[in-house]
Amino acid sequence: MRYRRKAILLAGLLALRPLFLPAQIHDEIALSRQTALTRAIQQVSPAVAGINVVKLQKGPSAYSLLFDDPFWSNMFPETYRRVESLGSGLVLSSDGYVTTNAHVVENAAEIIVTLPGGHQYEVKDLYTDPLTDIALLKIDARGLPVVKLGDSNELIIGEWAIALGNPLGLFDVSKQPTATVGIISGLHMDFGHREPGRVYQDMIQTDASINPGNSGGPLVNADGEVVGINSFIFTENQYSAGSIGIGFAIPINQVKEVVEELKTKGRVDRSFDTGIVGRPVNRDIRNYLRLPVNYGLFVTLVVKGSSAEKADIMPGDVLLEVNGRPVSSKRDFIQAVEEDLLKTGDVITVKIWRDGREMNVSLVLGR
Repeated sequence: MRYRRKAILLAGLLALRPLFLPAQIHDEIALSRQTALTRAIQQVSPAVAGINVVKLQKGPSAYSLLFDDPFWSNMFPETYRRVESLGSGLVLSSDGYVTTNAHVVENAAEIIVTLPGGHQYEVKDLYTDPLTDIALLKIDARGLPVVKLGDSNELIIGEWAIALGNPLGLFDVSKQPTATVGIISGLHMDFGHREPGRVYQDMIQTDASINPGNSGGPLVNADGEVVGINSFIFTENQYSAGSIGIGFAIPINQVKEVVEELKTKGRVDRSFDTGIVGRPVNRDIRNYLRLPVNYGLFVTLVVKGSSAEKADIMPGDVLLEVNGRPVSSKRDFIQAVEEDLLKTGDVITVKIWRDGREMNVSLVLGR
């Protein structure tokens, strides 16, 4: 009987416990739900944008397609049709500068930036650097939220990574960016010319899910710092465009450098001309000059006053390497410069063959 009374008393006390401690328990549960990741997402999300783009795509007229006849093709020439696409962006400054990928806004006839909450802005100015796939947009806005940009040189493989953006247009549904979480899977991933006219070097690899529409959005660390701009993914095959956990982002340090030049100069000047005219080395040239290698660019002309002349490169020289990369054509020369993301005014090291020996010269990229 005594034990029964104790059991009833204990049950009563337990039943009364929520009346005395509900606030404390609730606070403890709420606190346990807050993590570094949730705080980082809350911190960066207000500065993430959805990018909606309208492009004009050239194609045959309906009549020429219908009749499949050259006569009708001449009577009804090609027409343009509106094609809509989307991407993500990041607000860089409170006065309306937004960055995204150049491929997101390429050939755009109209660009609309949507911020969390649904506020939309038409882009007034657009600056791009296609080689690095970075674009800078300007919208007419003030007092926008901004975030801290981190240091991509300090990244550690295995640390947390958060991808924020507008995958598959979901930003338009919820009026806020969506988040996926993973880790930094790899660093310093060099792809070179993965696409014509674009070079992807020193990329960050992440397994945070990145899908179509995430391009241009931020990659964030657990401290709420933006460490990269999401750019492309590897997919399972050509028929599937979904994420398989292999995505890549442009390091934020590179983004900072390019954006600053776009903001101050309107472009990144890569319009250099070395003044070299040449031809690939063939067997006769190789034997005559006793070249120790079977590649190279034989210089036939150096334009007067050019950067090549100033570097003391002369007709009859053979260009062997540019910044350590072998060259056999003018295209190889340009590609070697592009893959180092160099611009007008930068200095390159050119290895040449002259008078039976190798020598290095410094050449300033110019016109």
